[in-house]
Amino acid sequence: MALTGKLTKKLIENLGKGRHGDGNGLYLVVDPSGARRWIVRVVVKGQKNKKGAPLRTDFGLGGADIVTLNQARERALEYRRMAKQGLNPRFNAQREIPTFQEIAQQVHIERMPTWKNAKHGQQWINTLRDYAFPKIGRMPIDSIDQPEVLMCLSPIWTEKHETAKRLAQRIKTVLDVAKSKGFRSGENPVTAIKDAKVLPRVTAKPKHHKAMAWQDVPAFYADLSGRSAMAARALMFTCLTGSRTSEALNAQWDEFDFDAKLWTVPAGRMKTDVEHRVPLSDAMIAILEPLKAMESDYVFEGQKRHKPLSNMSMLMLLRRMGVEGVTVHGFRSTFRDWASEVANAPREVAEMSLAHKVGNDVERAYARSDLLDRRRVLMDRWAAFVSGDSCKIVRIG
Repeated sequence: MALTGKLTKKLIENLGKGRHGDGNGLYLVVDPSGARRWIVRVVVKGQKNKKGAPLRTDFGLGGADIVTLNQARERALEYRRMAKQGLNPRFNAQREIPTFQEIAQQVHIERMPTWKNAKHGQQWINTLRDYAFPKIGRMPIDSIDQPEVLMCLSPIWTEKHETAKRLAQRIKTVLDVAKSKGFRSGENPVTAIKDAKVLPRVTAKPKHHKAMAWQDVPAFYADLSGRSAMAARALMFTCLTGSRTSEALNAQWDEFDFDAKLWTVPAGRMKTDVEHRVPLSDAMIAILEPLKAMESDYVFEGQKRHKPLSNMSMLMLLRRMGVEGVTVHGFRSTFRDWASEVANAPREVAEMSLAHKVGNDVERAYARSDLLDRRRVLMDRWAAFVSGDSCKIVRIG
């Protein structure tokens, strides 16, 4: 016979924050964050608390996203039966504990709306799939401790240190969520491993994108200008703007104000999650104007209609041109070197031109201006240098 109560599936999905009773000691708790979990309140027969009153205790039964209403009622009934027999459910209950992989996949689904893009979300679960699931994926989430975490981290800690650090953070998140759902207790083993410095210290060597010397850019740009491929147009624009590959390739026409000579990259496409305004030089506009005739959603359309060029298109063009040991991203470093060594541009102007954060949080809070006018002068001068038009060289204030 099915167990019954006050709650329904629809109520469970829509009730606001607070504690909502189903009857017979079973409650749905909706946290301020929106997370929903089950608890059951029982009085253990014959047992007293520290004040001598009957021992009344709340027990977590798991999150409502994993434990169904019927399962919660059945578990609550099991707890009440034990309590009536004088057995404390904390030590006697048999619970269905989900595996590490089940919780990890649930966390991935729950956090999908928060990922910056689908690629980041897929990378999050792929790291666990490749390095954690084969070792601890099928283990009950409450049985994972320091040795199990070390099984995942140790093999790649020195050889793939950045990946290992991301893996540790993602394992920690899964275990934290499991604890919040009532499936674990105690300290997170990832935190314990870090605090105890169990793993060896690894000195990370900074990896820089290989860049072209600024002295070589005018000749390279002249070669590029003679090519008709869309990748060449995109690379010219990327070089002139100092933008990141994805920012340039995903540019859409509604981001441009040609009257104001301005390209506004929305925050959602910026690494810093902050809107970035790029002053358009005449050289940049000369690249863009002929592309309007294509009437594409994207400025730099790829092989598919209304789709942008692939992320590899500009790099492959460099290789076809015989330019080895240079990356597209490296042109940002090239611009930065030129701005410092040739243009003598103030640091904050050069850094803002690359959409880098300047100063600490307090300094940025008071620095309301993005120095657009001063950056426009710098970008005009850069375009003049790159294109070999020395008549347009101006002083940067």
